[in-house]
Amino acid sequence: MLIQRPSDILPSEITPHALFEDRRRFLRDTGLLLAAGAIGGALPRAEAAGAAAKLGPLAASPFSTGEEKTGYKAVTTYNNFYEFGTDKGDPVENAGRLATRPWTVRVEGLAGKPRTFDIDELLRFAPLEERIYRMRCVEGWSMVIPWVGFPLASLLKRVEPLGSAKYVEFVTHYDPQVMSRRQVLDWPYTEGLRLDEALHPLTILTVGLYGEVLPNQNGAPVRLVVPWKYGFKSVKSIVTIRLTEKQPATAWNKAARHEYGFYSNVNPQVDHPRWSQATERRIGEIRKRPTLMFNGYAEQVASLYQGMDLRANF
Repeated sequence: MLIQRPSDILPSEITPHALFEDRRRFLRDTGLLLAAGAIGGALPRAEAAGAAAKLGPLAASPFSTGEEKTGYKAVTTYNNFYEFGTDKGDPVENAGRLATRPWTVRVEGLAGKPRTFDIDELLRFAPLEERIYRMRCVEGWSMVIPWVGFPLASLLKRVEPLGSAKYVEFVTHYDPQVMSRRQVLDWPYTEGLRLDEALHPLTILTVGLYGEVLPNQNGAPVRLVVPWKYGFKSVKSIVTIRLTEKQPATAWNKAARHEYGFYSNVNPQVDHPRWSQATERRIGEIRKRPTLMFNGYAEQVASLYQGMDLRANF
């Protein structure tokens, strides 16, 4: 059963349990970002952890939105990456400790040709595209980010999924020597998609943003981006992709099953148990805006869920 909350409570003022201890700093940082966006539009670039090498040439994507992009500074300094801290400003301060070379991604499980890919091979794997996607956080804020990457389908097809494969599991890197040892979640972070979701052309493996190599705090060196789902589904710093027959366990679902379902599609009609999902606040804007079904990608992905009860399968 969904728990209704008063409509005057702002999503940006209610944080997950893991952030309660740092609530005051969270609200302060949110206010600073909103004010900066209101005054100056696009924010200047910040020094970010990790390399800033240019990627290219980049093909434009027909899937890109024409909406105004969120400023580079906001995108690279206001992040959820709990392995480097639960405050939004922690990842940019702490993620520089992560070494992204050497790095490999193993694609295994129910595959005819399982294989390990080196990260530099992935950078040359397929023509890189700039995909300008809306991204919506379950906490109620959103951004428009120019990702650089390629369709996950092109990688999965290379390993030839078996007919018994129904799901794709993603496992992230976890090194307690450079990442948080707090048991906020069950490390390493894991996520999953149905195979048809993973093969959808909107689903991409991302190696950069704003035309540059992906900063550490944004999930370097390679992350998933699934724009019609809440942000925590777009898993960062991937080391293993596994084709499975059974639905994989996911980090947030294990931590709070009644709050974070497996599908986690952006659905303004299904509230989070502690706040409404009907509106969102775009970073850099003052006013809230209505949340769009499937984050505005309903035309492309609604058919994936035909006949499903999206309140039960949240």
